[in-house]
Order: sequence, then C-alpha cells, then structure tokens
Amino acid sequence: MTARVLVACVGNIFLGDDGFGSAVAAELAGRELPAGVRLEDYGIRSVHLVYDLLDGYDALVLVDTVGRQQGPPGTLYVIEPDLTEEPTEPVLDPHDLPPGGALTLIGLLGGHAGRIVVVGVQPATLDAGIGLSDPVAAAVAPAADLALEVARSELARIGEGVST
Repeated sequence: MTARVLVACVGNIFLGDDGFGSAVAAELAGRELPAGVRLEDYGIRSVHLVYDLLDGYDALVLVDTVGRQQGPPGTLYVIEPDLTEEPTEPVLDPHDLPPGGALTLIGLLGGHAGRIVVVGVQPATLDAGIGLSDPVAAAVAPAADLALEVARSELARIGEGVST
C-alpha cells in the first residue's frame, strides 16, 4: 500500500496575509511532488478538506497563518497540534469552519487524519484586502520548501512503519 500525504493549503485571500496558504499552493503547483503527495488549495473550503480526509491519508501537512506572536511577521513555524483536547467552541458554524474545527469534525464523522503537521507563518495583517504583506510574501517560497521537506519526512516515516 502506498503512503498518502495531503498538503492542504488554507486561508482567505480577501483578508491580507490569510491568503498565505493559497500563495504557497501556487508556488508548489509549479514543482514536482513526490509520489504519494497530493497538493490541494482549499482556501476557505474547510468542509471540503474534511471530506477529502475521510478518504484516508497517512499524514496531513496543513499550510496556514498562525498567530503564535513569538516572532516578527513572516516567521515560519512547524507545529504538531494537540487535538486531544475537547473543543471549547461549537465545531460547526454555518458561515465559517476554521481548520481546528475541521480537524475536530473528522473524528466526529468517524475519520482519521493520520499525523498532522502545520507549516504556518506569523501574519502582519489579517485586515480586509487582497495581497500579502512584504514579510509574508517573502516567506512563501521558503514555506513551500518547508512543506515539501515535511511531506518527504512523513513519507519516509510512514515507509519505515512508524505508527501515527
């Protein structure tokens, strides 16, 4: 059985740096992906991401903005989220399903996302407007490199039989 890794880029291109995920997806679209890696730009379609994950993936590399506030705008992070905690807010909102809610929904629907790794960037602005700030735009190519590195690492880990 071939390992399957989904690189899922999310965000809202109409909210400044929140369009980071889509920009990384566009960067990755021009690159050759390893066998077993699927790239998808989900934008604000988190529910679509949930349904795709129900098809079964060994690992998810989620590309998005993160509000870590530990570094200046454009700082990249690799995060392994702790999804063992119960959600404190309703999972379903008819107008918005943030990535955390989407990942919680997978379990509620009987699915399994495998291992999840987030490649995130510290945004400068999430105000209404199209286009990335200069520091976040400068982080797009390095984030694409990092997402591919994480995906390759996950393929190797899965190939070695390490459990998720």
